[in-house]
Amino acid sequence: MKIGYIGLGKMGKNMVLRLLEKGIEVVAWNRSPEPRQEVKEKGATVTETVEELMSSLDTPRIIWLMLPAGEATDELINKITPLLSRGDLVIDGANAFYKDTIRRGKAFESLGVNYMDIGVSGGPDGARNGACLMVGGSEDDYNKILPIVEAASAPNAYGHFGPLGCGHFAKMVHNGIEYGMMEAIAEGASVLKHSGLNMDLVKVFDVYNNQSVISSRLVEWAKNALIEDAELLDISDKIAASGEGEWTVDTAKELELDVPIIEKSYQIRIDSKNSTESSKNSFRNKVVSAMRGQFGHHDVKIKQ
Repeated sequence: MKIGYIGLGKMGKNMVLRLLEKGIEVVAWNRSPEPRQEVKEKGATVTETVEELMSSLDTPRIIWLMLPAGEATDELINKITPLLSRGDLVIDGANAFYKDTIRRGKAFESLGVNYMDIGVSGGPDGARNGACLMVGGSEDDYNKILPIVEAASAPNAYGHFGPLGCGHFAKMVHNGIEYGMMEAIAEGASVLKHSGLNMDLVKVFDVYNNQSVISSRLVEWAKNALIEDAELLDISDKIAASGEGEWTVDTAKELELDVPIIEKSYQIRIDSKNSTESSKNSFRNKVVSAMRGQFGHHDVKIKQ
């Protein structure tokens, strides 16, 4: 199969490298040239412009977008829309609010262009070595792109959840759950640290992650961060919050559902912007930031 791929950030570049290794032909474009050159060296065809990318693909085209949610995605969609033909398929593989996805899909439908949403989990390492994919869109389109889905994902780490919007909705809720799980792990680490018993947190988390009920990749990432720096001295206690946690909370309210764990976890991230290093909760916040740095390769260092 041959696809166009737009957006070679940490996730996009690594996914393209994996697709190439799995035999998918990729024509790629990115605003900055460095990642274009990197994927080119591994076998991708790269273009200098979006227009060139579109013209180099036979119709019906498959175009995968991997861009920041919101304005950046809308700008790119506005740019490629006049270049699309009936029967083309556009996939939004980045995080996006599901209502935006449905809105965009209706606009494409009026043009005879198909649209799909794929929530991607696993961070840059997952994108490189096999991600978890949550797919929304028509059954026909899903079957059309199944070889791409299988190539991009870890074994059996994908599913088609229903019509357009379901993929991004599932990923939104996934990230809301992630907020709560990370906060619980960080709170536990904080209680252990401040217990006065002088326990080795790395040893504790190593045992936690071997056949215990709370064994998880998040516990593993927390342990790895503590191995690197037991006191997390270089990690910021200001926790960044991307949109998905807030979207989950707001959607739950629309559905008249209580999500106290996710809501409180999200609020702690917002409140952390006013935290101080001297606060007893500083270490708790640092553990959350450290996990984000481990799996998402986010910049979580203290800003000098």
